Order: sequence, then structure tokens, then C-alpha cells
Amino acid sequence: MYKNIFKKPEYYDNRELSWIEFNKRVLSEACDDSLPLLERLKFLSITSSNLDEFVMIRIASLKDMVHAGYKKTDIAGMTPEVQLEKINAECHKLVDRQYELFNESFIPMLRDNKIELITSHEHLTAEQNEYIDRYFIQDIYPVLTPMAVDSSRPFPLIRNKSLNIAALLHNDKTEEEYEFATVQVPSVLPRLIRIPSDNKKTVSFMMLEQIIEKNIHRLFHNYDVICAHPYRVMRNADLTSEEDEAADLLTEIERQVKKRQWGEAIKLEVEAGIEKKLLKYLKKNLNINDNDIFHINGPLDLTFLMKMYGLEGYDSLRNKPFKPQPVTELSPERGIFSQIKEKDILLFHPYQTFDPVVDFVRQAAKDEKVLAIKQTLYRVSSNSPIISSLALAAENGKQVSVLVELKARFEEENN
Repeated sequence: MYKNIFKKPEYYDNRELSWIEFNKRVLSEACDDSLPLLERLKFLSITSSNLDEFVMIRIASLKDMVHAGYKKTDIAGMTPEVQLEKINAECHKLVDRQYELFNESFIPMLRDNKIELITSHEHLTAEQNEYIDRYFIQDIYPVLTPMAVDSSRPFPLIRNKSLNIAALLHNDKTEEEYEFATVQVPSVLPRLIRIPSDNKKTVSFMMLEQIIEKNIHRLFHNYDVICAHPYRVMRNADLTSEEDEAADLLTEIERQVKKRQWGEAIKLEVEAGIEKKLLKYLKKNLNINDNDIFHINGPLDLTFLMKMYGLEGYDSLRNKPFKPQPVTELSPERGIFSQIKEKDILLFHPYQTFDPVVDFVRQAAKDEKVLAIKQTLYRVSSNSPIISSLALAAENGKQVSVLVELKARFEEENN
């Protein structure tokens, strides 16, 4: 009797829809007015980063199932097609709520706290215009690679998650009514550009893509720029490595990571009010459905807000940083090996400093009595002191064995 009851789909929530509810709770932290402003801004950035990963992995996985003709329902009784339909509707609502908060709450609150984010070049003063044009010529123009599309130049491969600007061009000397062109917003430059402000007490910023859009006519000589709008493509980044068949898992993971840049386009973000002809062109060449197009009322990719969180001089708008406490049972004047020989010492992270762990591996790498180091690593930073110490230990002739999780999601390159 009870066995059959627990199989009823109505007793279960779909995993993906449940995750969206989780991200809504993260977004609710951005709505909490008891938190300092930049802390709230950080949570808005986190929800965007979370959603990007969700789209590239979970939605991509469901789309793979649909392409393969998979019809089996999940524990909540939904087929992949039904899941995608419901997820899509919820994702649109979530994105609309993000930008409602950004435009109606955060922009005014930032302005009240002497931080001005100029989101349109039409709102610039004469001094700001001059500064931006000069900045474009000196710093931005040399790293741009504009690409036009015509009968001899096919539609280019647009990298996953990259921010781009699409334009419609017209030239009286050609038979074409309009020509399409695109330029990638360079990731080597900061997205937030500080510009002069009328008020010395106010810090003003402008988005990099807005500066490029303002000067895009400089990239296409002999053409009239009819319109230009930013866009962003999300691609299938779900790794499908055949571990059992791969002769070298490391090589297989490297190959799959590279493929992430060119997977199937599964989401297109465009600026609200984009020219219809331009959107139609993008939609056709990216082979994307209307339901997967998000019309964004604001700057695309809100993860840039994490950079704003780190602004200097605004400590009052952030929580007081937590400083891990020293481990009182360990003396920095004595070697760690002699101290742990006397008794076990329990460390409490993140409440206590992680330095003893780093020192432990560093001392072991140099200690003549240490013959071997064996360790498990899951996620590592690009400049990990642990990795440096392990490399030193190997150079000193010690046997070093490390178990690394190559498939740690979106940490594959570092690992």
C-alpha cells in the first residue's frame, strides 16, 4: 500500500524547478534592506553567475535528451520537453525580477551613495564625451576585431558567454540593403570604466560595451551604421566525456573544455528594443528558438557587479570583513611537526586561519625526514601555494602523489 503511495509524482518537486526556487532565495538576499548596499549588489551578481551555470549544464542536458528522443518522465512526472517549457517560463520571470531590482532599486541607491553608473552614452556631458572618445582610440580600438558578414565571409563562431555587439550596416556602393557585422567586447579590458564626474564627491562609471557602441562607426569606414546592440550567447557546456573509453582522461577533459566554446547555442540575451531585422539575423544564424531569447532591460551579464562590490573607499557599504582567528594551540616560532608530535590539534575552518595547513605542506616539502606526500585536491586556485609546495617537494626528491578531481564543475582548467 505505502510502496505505491511514495511513487506518486504529485509528492515530488522537479529537481530543476527546485533549483530555480533556490536561486530565488539567493535573490531574496539582494532584496534584504538590512544588508549594506554593496552586499546586496553582490547577491544579485551571484544569482546571475548561478543562472549561467544552470543554463549551460542543466538546461543543456535536458536539450540533449530532447534531441535524443528521450521520453521518460522524472520522479515528478515530467518529460524533458515539459521540464524545459516550465523552466523557461520561470527563468524569464527570474531575469525580469533581477533587472527590476537593478533598475528600480540599485541604480537610484547607488546614486544616493555617490556612485553613478551611466548605462547610455546619450546621457554624457561634453567633458565625458571627450574623455570616452579619447579612451576608445587609445585603449579599446587596438584590441577590437570587427567582423563583417557577406557572401565571402560566413557568420563567425561566437564564443560561449562572450559579450558582443551586433550592427546593421549600409553601403550605397553594394546591392545589399543591409550587411551584418559583429565585434566582441574584449575581456582583457575592465567592463566598468571610470570616467570624469561633474561632482567631485561622485564616482562615475560607464560600461565598456556602451563606449564601443558609441564609437562603432570608427570600425566600419565607408559604411553607415544603421543600429548597434549588445548580445550574448550561452552554449551547451555539459561535458560528455567517455571516461571508460578515454585512453587519457586528462587529454579527454582538455578536449571537452575546448568544445565548451562552440557547443549548441541554447540561450540568447539581447538588449531590449533591439532592431527586429538584427534579431532575426542572430536568431537564424545561431539556430535558436524564440523561447530561448531573453530581452534584457539593462546591461547584459550582471556578474560585473562583483567588481563594483570591491570599490575602494566604500567600506561603509559592505559588511566588516571577517578575519579568521589564529590557532592559539600552534606557536609560529616552533616547527609544526614538533608541535603535532606532542598532541593532536583540531582546526576549525573558516573560523580559524588556514595558514597552518599551508605551512604544514610547505615545511614538509623542505623537511629531510619527509619521504613522501600524498594528498587529495578538489578545487585549486590558479596560483595555489599548496601546488607550489608540492612541486617543490617533488623537486627535492620526495615522492608526491596527488589525487585531483579533473571533473570539478567549471574548475577543470585550473585542475
